[in-house]
Amino acid sequence: MAVIMDLRCPVEEQRFVLEHVVRIFELTNDSDIVDAVLEGAAQYAEGQVASLNRIGDTVGAKWSPEGVAMPKGFHEAYRGFVEGGWGTISAPEDAGGQGLPLSLGAAVMEDLNAASLGFALCPMLTMGAIEAIEAHGSESQKRDYLPRIVSGEWPATMNLTEPQAGSDVGALRTKAVPNGDGSWLITGSKIYITYGEHDLAENIIHLVLARTPDAPVGTRGISLFLVPKILPDGSRNDLRCASIEHKLGIHASPTCTMAYGDHGGAVGWLIGPEHGGMRSMFTMMNNARLNVGLQGVGIAEAATQRAVAYALGRVQSARVGGASRDAVAIHEHPDVRRMLLRMRALTMGARALAYYAFGQIDRGHRGDAQALMRGDVLTPLVKAWGTDVGCEVASLGVQVHGGMGYVEETGAAQYLRDARIAPIYEGTNGIQAADLVGRKLGLDGGLAFDTLIADIRAEVEAPALSALADAVEILATSLRAADHDDKLAGSYPFLTMCSVLTAGWLMERQARAAVGDTPFAQVKRAAAGYLVAAIVPEALGLAAAAGSGAELLYSVPADALA
Repeated sequence: MAVIMDLRCPVEEQRFVLEHVVRIFELTNDSDIVDAVLEGAAQYAEGQVASLNRIGDTVGAKWSPEGVAMPKGFHEAYRGFVEGGWGTISAPEDAGGQGLPLSLGAAVMEDLNAASLGFALCPMLTMGAIEAIEAHGSESQKRDYLPRIVSGEWPATMNLTEPQAGSDVGALRTKAVPNGDGSWLITGSKIYITYGEHDLAENIIHLVLARTPDAPVGTRGISLFLVPKILPDGSRNDLRCASIEHKLGIHASPTCTMAYGDHGGAVGWLIGPEHGGMRSMFTMMNNARLNVGLQGVGIAEAATQRAVAYALGRVQSARVGGASRDAVAIHEHPDVRRMLLRMRALTMGARALAYYAFGQIDRGHRGDAQALMRGDVLTPLVKAWGTDVGCEVASLGVQVHGGMGYVEETGAAQYLRDARIAPIYEGTNGIQAADLVGRKLGLDGGLAFDTLIADIRAEVEAPALSALADAVEILATSLRAADHDDKLAGSYPFLTMCSVLTAGWLMERQARAAVGDTPFAQVKRAAAGYLVAAIVPEALGLAAAAGSGAELLYSVPADALA
């Protein structure tokens, strides 16, 4: 029998992580605002967004030549997002934002991801565009566009990918030519554009990568343009959604093929200098990568809640070795209990890692250069491990439900389908691992990474965490000296080791702070204990793979593996 549960956003847990991991009251001294945001976001996500998850999956976004229509209820929920100011939490005050810490805004996005990932993708891309325009846009762009993007009235998109240029952004062919009045005419096509077209808002602001005439080859020749759906004079720009993708999951999120310039060129304006597009776009992409890690956390939270609810209500079989032969709820069986505790430990660990990274960036924005670099080091960990956790926890949720998890009635399968995209987009998790070993290990001469490990060593108490720190340090030294193929061959297991080490450190810190015998404190200590006792040793076991090099990988031709 299916057990249907209502989402309950983990407000107490979020506040605890903000206090003990982020140390948010060093960033803002107004605890009333922190509480108001957490409680208000939970009420909005539970009350207006969570009910959309099912219809978003079963009905989804619908394309026609006139545009993309969103399912029933999405328009009211998005209007609630705008009117509630939920996109303004950490946006700049001079553009109508509240200027609160990014780490507090992260809790809001986690709630939306847990409630409906398909819905949350719209504001997620908008938040990245806000950062890009604030950092690199002209004064007129900040004046004319940024306030309405911040409010959510005009959501924004990121247009990178083209059919022939997936992760190789430098291979893009979209063109931009001067229009003679300071604007440019954009022609070309983009694929996989999240919320590239929809009817939630009257205008959509596209941030589009394109090549200007005589631009250098590769990424050095790319520029970034602001291309609105509706031009300042009220006319429709020369752009359209040619189709939307039919996908495994996130059916509510219209994944669009965008055509620019069917009738001469879509009008756009440079963001930042000509040929400076990658720098501008990476401001947006780094924000998106952290927020994709939060998608893993949100999905994991929702999947865990649903699995626990099912395990509490599903009665099957007597407990082996028990005094009674009566059937018990399945949470009484050790293997089910293992899965539930693992789901909770992984979810809490990924949340701590993500919030900590946002907190470091908050400190960086307040002038702490070392914290900002630490945030850079942590970004690939959050994106990759957070989304891996989302997939693993969603899969465990299906397993807890047994056969009922494999049918759509319980909703457990949707979490797994929705979660599976997160390790792929905004830079695959393999690209995150390559970024870690290729760039982040050497950031600031290696100090950014090494000081993180030193801080972990100074605080951890569990021998397992110390042993994992030893292994990470040894591998960091060898990977820095390794050739390119060997470095990349070991990058993914190394990233996992680093992620689990950092999450274990932060969970152990929380366990020490979780005093008393309340259910919350008991769960926190148990989850931290499980992560250190079971998951940390698994990560330590990845050391052989991380250091094995590339020779075996290329010992046979790829076609021989068919």
